[in-house]
Amino acid sequence: MLTLVLVVIFAALVFEFINGFHDTANSIATVVATKVLSPGQAVMLAAGMNLIGALMGTAVAKTIASGLVNTDVVQVTSQVILCALLGGIVWNLITWWKGLPSSSSHALIGGLCGAALAAAHNDWAALIWSESLGDWTKNKGILWKVVLPMVTSPLAGFLLGILVMVALWGLIALLSRAGGWLGRLARPHFVNKFFGKAQILSAAYMGYAHGHNDAQKTMGIIALTLFGAEASGALDDLPGWLAFLHPGAAGEQDIAMWIVITCAIVMALGTASGGWKIIKTLGHKMVKLHPINGFAAETSSATILTVAAHFGMPVSTTHSISTAIMGVGFAKNPRALKFSVIERILWAWVLTIPAAGGIAYGLLRLLEAIGWA
Repeated sequence: MLTLVLVVIFAALVFEFINGFHDTANSIATVVATKVLSPGQAVMLAAGMNLIGALMGTAVAKTIASGLVNTDVVQVTSQVILCALLGGIVWNLITWWKGLPSSSSHALIGGLCGAALAAAHNDWAALIWSESLGDWTKNKGILWKVVLPMVTSPLAGFLLGILVMVALWGLIALLSRAGGWLGRLARPHFVNKFFGKAQILSAAYMGYAHGHNDAQKTMGIIALTLFGAEASGALDDLPGWLAFLHPGAAGEQDIAMWIVITCAIVMALGTASGGWKIIKTLGHKMVKLHPINGFAAETSSATILTVAAHFGMPVSTTHSISTAIMGVGFAKNPRALKFSVIERILWAWVLTIPAAGGIAYGLLRLLEAIGWA
């Protein structure tokens, strides 16, 4: 049993690593595409801000751990979590290979739901569809924590990207009409130089927001694994050097600091390992970006992620930054958007949850067939 727990933790960290080169690439795509920072500089900035963001809360981790699967109907074993992770990993690798910025968050959620459904032998009650707790911000279930933000966050990203871009252009127009030294601030050279510096701040904000939302998802999976292992007695005879695996007496409300730091570091390592395909899709293929555009897109996306994390909604970094870039591009010139690329991205979004869920479902069925689950 202990070996299986360690395998699940390893698989979770593999997922986080893949999340690094798959999703964190999305968070730094614009600052690299506008040539404000080199990929190496952007990675270091993202890694540091991811760590800070990851330390700022666990609301999203709690949603992953307890807000989607009904543990009264199905037992979430290490095998279930392993298949959920593998479902997400396989789908992430497929979309990464194709250079498509699909959502690691939704891949993980789809994998968890698919594996839980298989473990419950197709009893759909194993999934918490909607659980009203009075205040909508505290409601549980797939409707409130997955479907609602999945629909609203891309729309919000698109609209906020347009609004921020229009507001910045309006400010530049006012400065230009003012003349004098204020008018000089509106010159293209100064605007590019200023937003080249400002985009470092917006990229840091984006890295923080990504860590605050995305890094928590794997933390929740690891914590859920350890709580389940503790309850089953799998951690009763741990050797001294593995004593840190005990979740302790604090209960499911706390995520151990070693989990937080490990996930943040692994995500940063993943970022450095292969996200350039997706960076090119977001930063170059959808619309040509300048520093002011990158600043607007990052600020819009990071704001959405931060607000969502506050309410425990596992929103997709991919969706928010992609649609913010679309909004900025639309404000710049609707014809500048490359709709063939956008269409490929949309298909990847639509297919992510059912595809990852189907893979996880099939894997758990396979484990059951050979007697390993």
